[in-house]
Amino acid sequence: MFQFLALTSQGIEVLLADELKSLGAEQVVQKPEGVYFSCSLEQAYRICLWTRLATRVLLKLAEGSALNKDELLAAAAQVPWSEVFSPEQTFVVDFVGQNEEIRNTQFGGLTIKDAIVDHFRDLGIERPSVDKVSPDIGFQARLLRDQVAIYLEFSGRGLFQRGYRRDSGAAPLKENLAAALIMRSGWLNDITKPLLDPMCGSGTILIEAVSMAAKQAPGIERERWGFSNWLGNDDELWQEQLHQAMDESSQGLAELNIKVHGNDVDNRVIRTAEQNARNAGLARFIEFNCKDANKLVNAFESAGTILFNPPYGERIGELPELVETFVALGQLFKSRFANWRVAILTANVELLSMLKLASFKRYKFKNGPLDCQFALYNLDEKQTAKDALSPSALFEEKDSAFANRLKKNLKHLKNWIKKEQIECYRAYDADIPEYNVAVDVYGDSIVIQEYAAPATIEAEKTAKRLQEVIYWAPKVLNVPTDKVSLKTRAKQKGTNQYQKASVNKPAMVINEYGAKIKVNLWDYLDTGLFLDHRKTRQIVAQKVKNKTLLNLFAYTGSVSLQAALHGAASVTTVDMSNTYLNWAQDNFALNNLNGHKYQFIQADCLQWLKANKQTFDVVFIDPPTFSNSKRMGESFDVQRDHVALLNDAINSLAPDGEIIFTNNKRNFKIDVEALTAIGLVAKSMTEQTRDKDFLRNKHIHNSWSIKRIN
Repeated sequence: MFQFLALTSQGIEVLLADELKSLGAEQVVQKPEGVYFSCSLEQAYRICLWTRLATRVLLKLAEGSALNKDELLAAAAQVPWSEVFSPEQTFVVDFVGQNEEIRNTQFGGLTIKDAIVDHFRDLGIERPSVDKVSPDIGFQARLLRDQVAIYLEFSGRGLFQRGYRRDSGAAPLKENLAAALIMRSGWLNDITKPLLDPMCGSGTILIEAVSMAAKQAPGIERERWGFSNWLGNDDELWQEQLHQAMDESSQGLAELNIKVHGNDVDNRVIRTAEQNARNAGLARFIEFNCKDANKLVNAFESAGTILFNPPYGERIGELPELVETFVALGQLFKSRFANWRVAILTANVELLSMLKLASFKRYKFKNGPLDCQFALYNLDEKQTAKDALSPSALFEEKDSAFANRLKKNLKHLKNWIKKEQIECYRAYDADIPEYNVAVDVYGDSIVIQEYAAPATIEAEKTAKRLQEVIYWAPKVLNVPTDKVSLKTRAKQKGTNQYQKASVNKPAMVINEYGAKIKVNLWDYLDTGLFLDHRKTRQIVAQKVKNKTLLNLFAYTGSVSLQAALHGAASVTTVDMSNTYLNWAQDNFALNNLNGHKYQFIQADCLQWLKANKQTFDVVFIDPPTFSNSKRMGESFDVQRDHVALLNDAINSLAPDGEIIFTNNKRNFKIDVEALTAIGLVAKSMTEQTRDKDFLRNKHIHNSWSIKRIN
């Protein structure tokens, strides 16, 4: 009997343990790191061919104490490596785990590698070579609680890869996870019932489902096996198991008489799914259609299972459409799919609440790095009852506090928007603490910015409130969901929750008091235009007519642009970011502004000010609250450093000039005494620079007019 460890992803272990038992494994023990088992070589070959749930099968070669490097070497030296593989073959060592002495996997792997090489050298045999890309044989050492186990990569890597998926969409579902979902869904209990994936993507779930129904061995098409170059490999026994698996699979396929169904809104993805099904030899059992899940129709004669893995709303612009879709699906399921089972895998658990269904079971899985839940629903009489078909309070506009406040705000702003011909404005700004977002309108699009909620409000409640905002904002503002951009300023664990949009959406051009300004609602946290400085831009523009302007920390140059359009004698725009400086030049080009009067300088504004000899009539300064950019010589804190900054700015100010100084640090206090000491006097402009859509937010920014003391 040989000892093995089968690896899989989190949530699948218990299913894998049952599968291994059904395939003849003995002494099966499920642990967090994987499933341990024992079996004969014949059974091990069979397991490699038939497992749907394991990602690797490892054969134990040795184990021992590994408190330090010497003990790790000794444990590895137990293995008679020359009896495992020949020196002509290349090898690779993976190392998993660490302890106080062995602190990183690279060190552990190199130690095992040294033990292997030393073994061959001690026998006077030429040492084998390492190949990290395409080795002939692989080994894995796993360090756990100061004990190391050394394994042969018996199956080889990526056991979940069946070989049929040559192409897939973004973030494809691994085949072993798809198999686990199918098992948990219950569809295999009666494969004569319909199976529908309304968001099928590249078709993985349906292809796995048909293959499982046909009792096919998923490993028969695999080209490379880890044991192929193992000296203990019994090729005759392997070939016997392989041909037996092929015969059983062919028989199962010949006896299969089912049809499963997949829909997707993207025709290109459907073509990929069809090709994958052909690659798997299962195309005749799967019907793919290009259909919108929001318009799902029940064309089946009997109840079945709806099983799908929708997008999780991680990319900018994706979640608003998903919220709309889940609300629609909840109603469609209840009205058209009575007595069906619905099974959904998602990393965005809050989306499930949009269905307004009660799940009877939930399982936890990992899809790549993401924590997911697999929710099961039975659309029984209780869930599809007449009152259940009515939208709940969340979807009654009159009962949504957020929707009511947004409508109230729009009514309040309506005449002002019309009079000023405003295209971009803030419609809502955390008016209600539970709905801690800002909603900005940009022409025919909106941006929803999520802020960190107050600590007093439960995270679950905050997430549900965000879904409500996403649902109602486009409806109240009469904006389609594909023109809603959702962004977050809250710190997230791991990768940012909302990533760059997967589909390139072009920047748009808006009009502000005659100025054409490029904004990008999708690719950056900020859009390229600070709406709260709308009045500030006009005030500066009026001050600089026939005068010179220096715009520091200029961002995309909107202040510079308005100044130039209002007849400034010259405009100098300085920012450290080439991206934003190029954006500023794009804005000037949109307005047919060019010539030597307009200078754009890429520089650290703090250092540039110290070296500058030119003077300007107006200096506009809107620094960051804090910056420790590597491109800056030192960190900058606006509260701590504003006096030093303004002192440097004096040298760039004409004798009768004026500094317009602004920042958005909450509770910022300008140091009046220190400014007086350097000959400056500051007059607050904060109230003057806040426009109608920001009147209730007294902390959106702070502004001053600063001049020399006469």
